[in-house]
Amino acid sequence: MPAPLPETMTAIKITEPGGPEVLQPREVPVPTPGEGEILVKVAAAGINRPDVFQRRGFYPPPPGAPDTPGLEIAGEVVATGSGTQRFSVGDTVCALVAGGGYAEYCVAAEANALPVPDGFTMVQAASLPETFFTVWTNVFDRGRLAEGETILVHGGSSGIGTTAIMLAKAFGARVLVTAGSDEKCAFCETLGADRAINYRDEDYVEVVKEVTGGKGADVILDMVGGDYIERDVAAAAESGRIVLIAFLKGSRAELDFNRVMRSRLTITGSTLRPRTVAEKAKIAQALEEKVWPLLAAGRVAPVIDSEFPLAEAASGHARIEEKDHIGKIVLTV
Repeated sequence: MPAPLPETMTAIKITEPGGPEVLQPREVPVPTPGEGEILVKVAAAGINRPDVFQRRGFYPPPPGAPDTPGLEIAGEVVATGSGTQRFSVGDTVCALVAGGGYAEYCVAAEANALPVPDGFTMVQAASLPETFFTVWTNVFDRGRLAEGETILVHGGSSGIGTTAIMLAKAFGARVLVTAGSDEKCAFCETLGADRAINYRDEDYVEVVKEVTGGKGADVILDMVGGDYIERDVAAAAESGRIVLIAFLKGSRAELDFNRVMRSRLTITGSTLRPRTVAEKAKIAQALEEKVWPLLAAGRVAPVIDSEFPLAEAASGHARIEEKDHIGKIVLTV
């Protein structure tokens, strides 16, 4: 018989919109899984940029989601709701959640959970869902990256960037990235990037054109926005796809659409958190079929920058805002 669950748990709450210091541990009730849901005893939870935006008051959780931050977890299933079919108590999983990850227990939709890959630690597993779901749906679904094409990834040393490098290379693409220091550029190249561009010293549009013999990039993954969008259009190949996933420099840009029309460009993008359980389940199925074997074989692995105890979530947020990190920042429980 499994041990009875506690009635309360520690969770990290946003006491008010503001800096990292507003993240404080609080005692709250342990959630109960509903239909099609599992309850996970969290061993580790990833920190992501949307958590930072939520903490600042700019990115509220979708209706029905917990107000506790945290979009990805790994741990052990300790209870199941009605209608669950795949996972049982005692299974280890990682899961994409709409919120609630910074806690000792978290509810997840069973359809948005995946088994921990063979040989992976909980910290590694907790680094997978948000970044891998995001990269797969944007680079391969919306961006339609194909073998032999060239992709330009902005923010190459971030969790999203390092994941995009490894997956794009695994599926036969040429990978160009931008990063903000020589150290970060060198690290991106050790992951497989064919050319890393220090955006402080080089014009990435010129470098992309040079590397591709004037053609440009077939796919551009942009988490920067702002004036990068106009430059992305200049750096894109004919029939290129520009995929926007975040706006560190703002969501507005001045753009001459003549170039978009002449080169038959596609400008698209997506958010992940508000999408339905069913939509996320389709991404999970694709990942398990096409990417999980690469993880188990050691061909792809998440890059971990640092770990912080759950109670020190504020320090983890301070780390991500320093912009010196390379890879994922993870909370351990």
